Amino acid sequence: MPANDPRTEEMAAAYRQELVERIGRIIPEDGAREALPGLDVFRVSAPTELYHRIWEPAFCVIAQGAKEVLVGTRRYRYDPYHYLIATLELPAASHVVEATAEAPYLSLRLPLDPRTISAVMVEAGYLPAQEGTRASAFDVSPLGLPLLEAVVRLVRLVESPQDAPVLMPLITREIIFRLLQGAQGVRLRHLVMLNGQYHRMARAIDLIRARFDRPLEIPELADELGMSKSAFYQHFKAATGMTPLQYQKQLRLQEARRLMLMEGHDATTAGYRVGYNDAAHFSRDYKRLFDAPPLRDVERLRLRHAPAEE
Repeated sequence: MPANDPRTEEMAAAYRQELVERIGRIIPEDGAREALPGLDVFRVSAPTELYHRIWEPAFCVIAQGAKEVLVGTRRYRYDPYHYLIATLELPAASHVVEATAEAPYLSLRLPLDPRTISAVMVEAGYLPAQEGTRASAFDVSPLGLPLLEAVVRLVRLVESPQDAPVLMPLITREIIFRLLQGAQGVRLRHLVMLNGQYHRMARAIDLIRARFDRPLEIPELADELGMSKSAFYQHFKAATGMTPLQYQKQLRLQEARRLMLMEGHDATTAGYRVGYNDAAHFSRDYKRLFDAPPLRDVERLRLRHAPAEE
């Protein structure tokens, strides 16, 4: 049926309502829950402040409410009519922008496994992305009826746990197949590509994460990836929305925040542990990212629990 067919719109509305009701039963209070192995659901009853974390490759759907995700200089907003996928591990900030006690934000997250995507691609006859093709690691697309229906069937399994071990892998593969058919197909093919610039960017991210507390030497890193300095810089920014230095800085600051909050380090020690040799420089960068100096930010976090979000 055409996308604008009244019957299609009626069915989509019914599926969206069913998703709201089912997720609402799965998680009746604010927080996060693993509804099935690998399937997380979330509930928030009011708009939230920005929440910083490292996002892993995942397919994200909102049943009710809306959310914004900030990755570098890019901003993505999605809602029950759109889905979001992430295909690289990137530091990002997100916040719920539409939620009330009467109509809470309800969402789900399904990890994207490159091996499963690769297997579905082979079965469906999809080729890897072309060398040189660029795509952002994050994007939002309309949630069409076939994909929405598959998501609803996945969530239904929560109330049929005896069926989940057999049917969840099948429905997950169907969801991946639908994603490959849609606007995000090229992005998913990048995730499993064995050669090309996107694979090099995934490798670059792994290297920067492993050495985040050391000085970032762009020429050496580019050489290690078999690229020129300018090509590495351009492809990294195209994929992540930020420069390599900006990416490393966010990793450092998020780890420093964790060290202060979870391990009780003071700001000077935390800054030194993540690679800062100047306490004032660390404090300036920290305030720029988290909108408060280290001590005040950590005190604020200790007074309230960070919202559980995907």
